[in-house]
Amino acid sequence: MTAFPLRRLALTAALAPLALGLASCKEKAADGAAPSGAPIAKIAAPAGKAWGDVITVTPEGGYLMGNPDAPIKVIEYGSLTCPHCAEFAEAAATELRDNFVASGRVSFEFRNFIRDAIDLTATQLTQCGSPESFFALTDQVFANQKSFFDKAQGAGKAAQDAAFNQEPAKRGPAIGELTGLTEFFAARGIAKDQANACLADTAKAEAMAARVTKQADQYQITGTPTFLLNGKKLDYNTWPELKADLEKAGAR
Repeated sequence: MTAFPLRRLALTAALAPLALGLASCKEKAADGAAPSGAPIAKIAAPAGKAWGDVITVTPEGGYLMGNPDAPIKVIEYGSLTCPHCAEFAEAAATELRDNFVASGRVSFEFRNFIRDAIDLTATQLTQCGSPESFFALTDQVFANQKSFFDKAQGAGKAAQDAAFNQEPAKRGPAIGELTGLTEFFAARGIAKDQANACLADTAKAEAMAARVTKQADQYQITGTPTFLLNGKKLDYNTWPELKADLEKAGAR
């Protein structure tokens, strides 16, 4: 994947420490150990609902799918421009939702770990609709990840410079046009005017950046994707390994 220089990706001066400090998408996370326990009985969803449709915005700024009180809690720190995160989503999304979250025993929280300005633009757009649309939009961004970079790259350096050098309130809408993200989301229910309003919200963008910086320090996040299982940071980031540890923790 072609990366744009970090010096051009900061939204404002407030984002500069984030842009300079972020590690890259990587194949290994940090160290840690998964919990283990006896099998846990399935937990019924509220009447008329499936756990996979229950979405909660957490105080940490993440989006949690499933039973908020699930005994097994998975948190992913992921970047929408990270190819390894896209690979995990392709491998895991359906089975994680239908076999694990649906049981009520496992919750899955995704916390956007923003690495660059295209990532920020995509993140703002996945959060522009209702919370219930977040995971579907996120999975679709991952599935089409390369096309956004290809479109921006194909536009040429002059168009890239024009977009990335806009003043903060205009930069997001310009990057949305450059990458095709605005058009992509318009086809999925986020109208262009709505998208541009979200992308122009610099206060929200700065709050996102502050959360990423704080949580990177708190959990020592050095790359994406990084997973926490019941609060413990894992030393891998592949679905077969995580699936095995969910089963070991009682989701079986």
